[in-house]
This record gives sequence, structure tokens and C-alpha cells, in this order.
Amino acid sequence: MNDRAVGIFDSGFGGLTGLAAFRELMPEENIIYLGDTKNIPYGSKSKEQLQKLASDNIDFLKSKGVKSIIAACGTVSSNCGDLLKKADIYIENVLDATLQTVDKM
Repeated sequence: MNDRAVGIFDSGFGGLTGLAAFRELMPEENIIYLGDTKNIPYGSKSKEQLQKLASDNIDFLKSKGVKSIIAACGTVSSNCGDLLKKADIYIENVLDATLQTVDKM
């Protein structure tokens, strides 16, 4: 088993709901959670600002040695999809995960 942590980031506290669900589904996983309360709200930011914030969050989590990342922020998920897909680490985002769930219904 790869015991490196999974990184989760959000613009604040909303991602704590996703964190709780992740812990319930995968209790054995180590997690590093980044709530970027310094820069909230993300909803009022330009796409360029969002991409910079997302990139900074990803770089921070990568510096901690995470094996993968969950972008638990809906604003980042809906505005930075290309950035998330081009990262050199596996990143799942809340929007794609939701769409996959809806497609299965």
C-alpha cells in the first residue's frame, strides 16, 4: 500500500464535507487538507486568479509529497479544468466526480 497522503483543497470550509465523506469511504488513507481561507471567496475571482490559486494549492500539496489530489472546490473545478487535467499528478475534482455520479443514475 502507498501510505503517502491524499491532498484535498478547497477555498475554505466547504471542502470539509468532502473530507468527511472521503474519510468515511477510505478511513485508512492519510490526508492533508488545505482550506485556503486567506483568499476566500473564490467566486469573485477572475479565471486567471483562480488558475494561480489552484496552481499554488497544487504546488503546496505536491511539496508535502501527496500521491494524488482532490480539488473539492466547485469554483476551481468549473473554471480550471484544463489546469487540473494537465498537472503532473492525478487530480480529481468535485465537478467531474458529480457528473460521473449523475451519469450512473
